[in-house]
Amino acid sequence: MNEKIPTLADPLEPEQIEAYLREHPDFFEQHHELLAEITLPHESGSAVSLVERQVAILRERNIDMRHRLSKLLDNARDNDKLFDKTKRLVLSLLEGQDMGDIIDALHYSFDKDFNIHFTSVILFGNADKVPSSQARIVSIAEAREHVGPLLKNSRAVCGTLGAKEMQFIFGEHASEIGSVATVPLIHGSVFGLLSIGNRDPQYYRSSMGTLFLSYIAEVLNRLLPKYLPR
Repeated sequence: MNEKIPTLADPLEPEQIEAYLREHPDFFEQHHELLAEITLPHESGSAVSLVERQVAILRERNIDMRHRLSKLLDNARDNDKLFDKTKRLVLSLLEGQDMGDIIDALHYSFDKDFNIHFTSVILFGNADKVPSSQARIVSIAEAREHVGPLLKNSRAVCGTLGAKEMQFIFGEHASEIGSVATVPLIHGSVFGLLSIGNRDPQYYRSSMGTLFLSYIAEVLNRLLPKYLPR
């Protein structure tokens, strides 16, 4: 009769564990982290001893701290990736030879690196005098008529917009967008509007941080004005 050969996948018998620990009495000194995982109830009848309760609380805190540390590490990795993407974008913007290069680099990075669903750059001026690019050129009067409240401060805004504003900013894609983040472009006075959209209505929320979008807007504020007619 063939006997089954034990493998590492087979569970150990309690007697085997006991024998091993007897032969290695210093096991838990070398693996002290395991003490936080095991349960050692005290002889206190149906009542829970103070020591046992304290150990349970410490174990819960230990698990909570591990989860927090794991979340911090995940956030750090995400921030590193965001920094690398942002650095590549800024360098591409700085290397642009004209306004078309800058706007193309912005659209490419937002689409390929950041996976932004919809990007809109609207510049204010005379379409006949502004170099052609993926940016849309409108008069400042038309912009104030449709998105006037968005141009009154320099801060980025996240959330949902009215149908009129959405149509003006995103045109034929307005019906596909659930939430947006938008920030005015300013150099002395407002000269444009940078907006991004997502299909998810909850993606860009009013409580969401806008540091990234505001930072990119600051870079555009310094690069684009020299290509616009005075």
